[in-house]
Amino acid sequence: MENQNIKNLRDTFANSERRFLEGPRSRRKELLFSVKVLFEFLKGFRSLHFVGPCVTVFGSARFKPEDFYYQKAVEMGAEISKLGFTVLTGGGPGIMEAANKGAFEAGGRSVGCNIVLPHEQHENPYVQKSVEFRYFFVRKTLLIKYSYAFVIMPGGWGTMDELFEALTLIQTGKIEAFPVIIFGTEYWKNLIELINDMVEKGTVSKEDLRHLLVSDSIDDSIEHIKKYSIKKFGLKKRKRLTPIAWLGEMIIWQNKK
Repeated sequence: MENQNIKNLRDTFANSERRFLEGPRSRRKELLFSVKVLFEFLKGFRSLHFVGPCVTVFGSARFKPEDFYYQKAVEMGAEISKLGFTVLTGGGPGIMEAANKGAFEAGGRSVGCNIVLPHEQHENPYVQKSVEFRYFFVRKTLLIKYSYAFVIMPGGWGTMDELFEALTLIQTGKIEAFPVIIFGTEYWKNLIELINDMVEKGTVSKEDLRHLLVSDSIDDSIEHIKKYSIKKFGLKKRKRLTPIAWLGEMIIWQNKK
């Protein structure tokens, strides 16, 4: 059973964001909240500065190891790591755990950005480096900031939020036109029909989907990343940044088992 003090702390963090989103508060409270957000961003920058280049894998926390999509996410994580990318996830169970597991067992780099929630979310055992966040919007920004491709495995509200955040940032030119892979044609079929209907109605242009792949194939997904990340951005030539020891910027990549 989870320690009661940890549970109380998680409830406090959740209530803090809820109160912020309820509307205007005193200037002092708004300022204090802004400072907390600033420090959370700084913690994320400091922790993730040296982990890239990454591919972020999104998906539901609710899949179990015996589930089909969990197993496919393990394969996906392994193949992404073989390309030389760090596999970045939300750090929790389900699809996130599976993708981290694939990278971990393939000898690649595995990182998680965990969110503090009153329930369901906990750090999975396959992340070599984990960063914990209080605020969803900070976490989501950093999951996008360090990645050169996005893999959308089956999931729920949060996964769709992350998918459309990435697509919107690409559409508006806020980030480069990185490849986005929606994995699981049967699972996502109704969403794909909706996207196609948006294109037909003119609310989304075909150009906006030029680097979007919908697939059931790990091999096709990896080739898509090779074409639109590695070849397009010259990532094989890109050197990883080196931590400076006297600034305390040391990263140790090691198995946790």
